[in-house]
Amino acid sequence: MSWEQQGHGPGQGQGYGHEYGRPSPYPYGQDGYDGYDGYAQQPYPQQQPHPQQPYWPEYAEPAQYTEPVQNTGYVQNTGYAQYGQGVAVDGTAPLPAVDANPYPDPEPWPDPDPDTDTDPEPGAEPVRGAGGPVSDTEAVTEETPPPAEPAAPQRDRYFDTLRALALIRVVAYHTFGWAWAGMVFPSMGIMFGLAGTLMAKSLERPAPKVVRSRLRRLLPPFWFWGVFVVLAMLVHGWMPGWEIVYWVVPLGDPPGNAWGEQAWEILWYLRTYLWFVLLSPLLLRLFRLAPVPVLALSLAPVLVLTFVWAGPDNRVGAALWDLSTYLFCWLLGFAHRDGVLQRMKPALVIVVSLAAIGFGGWYAFTHQAEFGTYDLDEDPLAQAFWSAGFVLLLMWAKAYFGIDFAWLTRLRRTNRIVTVFNARAVTIYLWHEIALILAVPLIDRFWDVPAFETYLPLDSQWFMFGVGWLLIALFVLVCGWVEDVAARKKPRLLP
Repeated sequence: MSWEQQGHGPGQGQGYGHEYGRPSPYPYGQDGYDGYDGYAQQPYPQQQPHPQQPYWPEYAEPAQYTEPVQNTGYVQNTGYAQYGQGVAVDGTAPLPAVDANPYPDPEPWPDPDPDTDTDPEPGAEPVRGAGGPVSDTEAVTEETPPPAEPAAPQRDRYFDTLRALALIRVVAYHTFGWAWAGMVFPSMGIMFGLAGTLMAKSLERPAPKVVRSRLRRLLPPFWFWGVFVVLAMLVHGWMPGWEIVYWVVPLGDPPGNAWGEQAWEILWYLRTYLWFVLLSPLLLRLFRLAPVPVLALSLAPVLVLTFVWAGPDNRVGAALWDLSTYLFCWLLGFAHRDGVLQRMKPALVIVVSLAAIGFGGWYAFTHQAEFGTYDLDEDPLAQAFWSAGFVLLLMWAKAYFGIDFAWLTRLRRTNRIVTVFNARAVTIYLWHEIALILAVPLIDRFWDVPAFETYLPLDSQWFMFGVGWLLIALFVLVCGWVEDVAARKKPRLLP
């Protein structure tokens, strides 16, 4: 049984509670009130040889008004101020000098009801820039297009695609058991790297609030899934001790019996992810003190555990091994978020990445006798270095070349699949092993149908792979709504 099948295999993680990489749009705005100064009031000359004519003859003031009369009003519609003024003066009276803009710019006037159409009736407003008397109950308005709404935050389809591929690879590995799968696509290293990026982004907010949010998104789906697994093991003779508390908060591997091992062995990922979330406020501070040295030294713990001290043989020891194996990938997420990778020279990145991959591959193949296979999931040191080099290349390419996979949005079906995978990542990861377990007795029943026995490849693992995905899709529909509730969203069958 591989290391992954013992609870140390690839899994999916980063999609947990992180909305991935979701860049926040900059708010729309403007510097001042563009275009307003061109309509500022001009100063009057000191002497007028004849009475000044009003701007609008039809609104001329009666001749009996010999004192300067000023009546000004303005209405702000969408952030611009309109001023109108009509003045009638005596032909011989000097006119006072007036500042070019006697009224300070008002503060932007928010729309109290943005969903209500408040545009004036067509033809109700005069031409922009025209002046005239405005009564206390009337307003000169301007038909101005409403301000553009801020664009909704767009998800990073590059990271979303990597997460979806990682989930597919996890299910494929648990179906076929390919030893080479981890070398082609190290899912767990990629998922921890993506999780680190989102965690660094989230920690721009207060750390306690971020940690609570992560726990809220992760634990309810875990509890919902755990109820079925624990009840099934109790029915099959399992009696837990005090360790059952790890089924509430999985800071250690939750206990179980051999009957349910295939279902609960994948929980090592949730335990490792949870510890990274709790340690991230401290890790991020430490990383930002010296990013490159801290990143390089993050591979030291797995070297110590391999060659110096193997750690205790208990839950603490298992947690130390997994944290050490993927610490570099988690910090790579920090480096991507802070722009460290983007500033690194391409030659240096390529050399370091290939060196790490080369060492990881060399160690895996030269220690097959010790682990019984070259499968990276059986060899923590090989996994750590291979994943470090592989994820470094992926993260650096994203930062340096600005890869975003925006073209994916033009492929509606593929884009839809990627969206569902990311919105239901926890559900897919938790339930995929149960789906594969149920696929076996379901296929056994197919042998009782002559047509199925004749025309379907019932003995093929690929057929089991397909049936497993059909059951995963069923679990997504039936159980995926728990992720919506955990995220405080309206429950939906599909996102």
